Amino acid sequence: MATPTIDAPRSGKVDVKYTRRKGGKGNFEMAAWLFMRLSGVVLVVLIFGHLFVNLMVGDGIHAIDFGFVAGKWASPFWQIWDLLMLWLAMLHGTNGVRTIINDYAERNATRMTLKTVLYVATVVIIVLGTLVIFTFDPCPAGAVTDLPSFCTAK
Repeated sequence: MATPTIDAPRSGKVDVKYTRRKGGKGNFEMAAWLFMRLSGVVLVVLIFGHLFVNLMVGDGIHAIDFGFVAGKWASPFWQIWDLLMLWLAMLHGTNGVRTIINDYAERNATRMTLKTVLYVATVVIIVLGTLVIFTFDPCPAGAVTDLPSFCTAK
């Protein structure tokens, strides 16, 4: 009886089942893998910057209220910072859940349904979050009660 042999790793012989097709799913998965690593690094910077400014600078957690958020979002810098954090966190998390769905959903219909729900939820949260960040008005016109102290009567 012949003993099966395994070719040396760098022998140049390639098993056809494990080669990547050009333009196939492998390119998307590689981009998704790379996105997870890069977005993770950027998210660490964004989140720790967010936590430092909100918790360590000034009066710390006791200063966080409606006025604090209104003051932060009056600056385009903090609007962009929070927008990047929202978008990257949502896309990073969505990509991770997509991978889990691909790994564990056995039927194609189940996989498609779960991913559709995931993508719809992601788009809704990103759109609503973006609208909140850019349309936030701490001093709405016509409001006469319960305005923050920095709002002038209109």
